[in-house]
Amino acid sequence: MDILVLSLAAFAVALLTFFSGFGLGTILTPVFMVFFSVDLAVALTGVVHFFNNLFKLVLVGGRADRQVLIRFGIPAVIAAFFGAWLLLQVSDLAPLFSYSIGGEAFEVYPMKLVIAVLLMGFAVMDLIPYFSNLAFGKAKLPIGGLLSGFFGGFSGNQGALRSAFLVRVGLSKEAFVATTVVISTFVDFTRLSVYATRFAASGLHDNLLLVGCATVSAILGAYLGNRLLKKVTLRFIRILVAVMLIVIAMALGAGII
Repeated sequence: MDILVLSLAAFAVALLTFFSGFGLGTILTPVFMVFFSVDLAVALTGVVHFFNNLFKLVLVGGRADRQVLIRFGIPAVIAAFFGAWLLLQVSDLAPLFSYSIGGEAFEVYPMKLVIAVLLMGFAVMDLIPYFSNLAFGKAKLPIGGLLSGFFGGFSGNQGALRSAFLVRVGLSKEAFVATTVVISTFVDFTRLSVYATRFAASGLHDNLLLVGCATVSAILGAYLGNRLLKKVTLRFIRILVAVMLIVIAMALGAGII
């Protein structure tokens, strides 16, 4: 059942993230947290995310904007290393507090609370008009890369910040998708290199079948997304993903997930 649920989630989210530029890691991470510990959930999602990005790289990578890749991508990769390192330091912290409702006990962990705050923040950026109209020029690309890369390494939530900066630098829809894919792939490779030091201990090797099924499902979602790319408006998908993030963030911050 776990494999079926996570595979369906990977397919649906990969389809959405092809248009929004973010979503797979952001939404899939808390879904994995329902079944696994925080560090293992981030690592498992990272593997699925990486191979899904490799597939998308083949489909659209050639359309990426090279200037944006250099000014945004290099800082993102550097920051991802430090974010991933920090994750390994805090993932074993004890719960902040616990409570019970109707006989059900819930625990709120520091790491999950941080991710919940990040998810809520990303959702707000897409739903409030002020943030939607906020323009980050190309001069801010290195700052955006640092922020996106760090949070990508720390929690897997790299895409929303990346999109917030890149969606306003004048890229076409095709170039935007391609550029986010290339940057995301390199950030994934960096953070997975750091996570690898804990893969064996966290139990990644015991879940290879699950990772394989989720990866294939995500690739199928990305393939369908590529076929529909010119038929779907970017704004509609971003709002849909933002609403999903709010629901997940509330559940995560309350200790339900």
